[in-house]
Amino acid sequence: MNTRIKDILKLTGNGQEMTVEGWIRTKRDSKSVCFMELTDGSSLKNLQIIVDKEKYELDKEIERISTGASVRIIGHLVPSPGKNQSVELQGSSIEILGDSPSDYPLQKKRHSFEFLREIAHLRPRTNTIAAVTRVRNALSYGIHTFFQENGFIYIHTPIISASDAEGAGEMFQVTTLDLDAPPKTDGKVDYTKDFFGKKANLTVSGQLEAEIYATALKNVYTFGPTFRAENSNTSRHLAEFWMVEPELAFCSLDGNMEMAEKFLKYILQYTLDTCGEDMEFFNKFIHKGILESLQHVIDTPFTHVSYTEAVKHLEKAGKNFEYPVSWGKDLQSEHEKYLTEEIFNGPVIVTDYPKEIKAFYMKLNSDNKTVRAMDILVPRLGEIIGGSERENDYGKLLNRIDELGLDKEDYWWYLDLRKYGSVPHSGFGLGFERLVQYVTGMQNIRDVIPFPRAVKTAEF
Repeated sequence: MNTRIKDILKLTGNGQEMTVEGWIRTKRDSKSVCFMELTDGSSLKNLQIIVDKEKYELDKEIERISTGASVRIIGHLVPSPGKNQSVELQGSSIEILGDSPSDYPLQKKRHSFEFLREIAHLRPRTNTIAAVTRVRNALSYGIHTFFQENGFIYIHTPIISASDAEGAGEMFQVTTLDLDAPPKTDGKVDYTKDFFGKKANLTVSGQLEAEIYATALKNVYTFGPTFRAENSNTSRHLAEFWMVEPELAFCSLDGNMEMAEKFLKYILQYTLDTCGEDMEFFNKFIHKGILESLQHVIDTPFTHVSYTEAVKHLEKAGKNFEYPVSWGKDLQSEHEKYLTEEIFNGPVIVTDYPKEIKAFYMKLNSDNKTVRAMDILVPRLGEIIGGSERENDYGKLLNRIDELGLDKEDYWWYLDLRKYGSVPHSGFGLGFERLVQYVTGMQNIRDVIPFPRAVKTAEF
């Protein structure tokens, strides 16, 4: 296997022979010398190739080469007299692996992100999307590293589910029934004739299944795709997205918050340490000051405030919010940003939300009005992590299911966890694409996932 350009650029050019493979970014040709920039996606910087046309008979190959062409080049690595690179390859042999005709869409240096979404099969070849992809990779690796180093076990939770973890009802249905003429009994679709013998959907969360394994293996996590059939066409919504969801047995809300803060700081620092070149790019071209803002989150102890206290702060602010603030209403992004940027000047963990605006599985506080929920808010974004202590009392959980009009038969196994050896347990969820957006400063969530799935968008 040939050496990556990322690693070649770290070498000292002492004339060693090397074989490189990649795609041509630019070509400048003259009578005696041809200059080419080669990329293989491993770094932002390209490798400069110089071919002495008078020394090597490569005119036919050079004439064929254009932006986007894939090549294999053999040459010698030497110090570069240019100021933009420390080494360059003096090419002596060129093999064209794939031509790129003149209608190649990425001829210009700059393209709008809207245009690039229309050619998602080619956009990874641009600097920005390639950098996003490398950061996404580092964040993924950092997440697994954190949990593995802290004794968590990775669980693959199902993508197809018969229960709704959020009670939202905005789910994609999975069926093998004939949609034009589904079997019916008493005028209703008979799902006993379906593949699974009951109504099934794509999951919105792996949390409930993760709780099964947490009550057997103590600390577990799931990191996989989730789906939400929300008819929203904003820059913040996807129909298919990835969730990170750890679950901790024998853990209260306090332990949950401590772990979540430790986790977030770890993965942010990991990315800054391993993606320095890409993060400098985002700091310069996408969101100036992003490096400083991320480091601030890493270095700052998270402020803890109850939902009730947060509402009081917002009501006293005297600011004309688009969404009015009052106790019992969920906090909006504008409220969360104001708390982090104007009131507390740093990350904030808001706890003890009204039960009416949180999921059925969250543990009730003694006031019977609020639940042991927590949201981590960060400047620029607002909520980045949401979690709670789970209700571990069988009777109280059953009452909540009934209160919300959920079918307890769908949650019989979930209730069983409270019947047989129940323990206090907690967990949290982090939307992975929102994290990638936050770290890179990208404005549209569709630009931080390789193949976005959204309303009317499923081309690739």
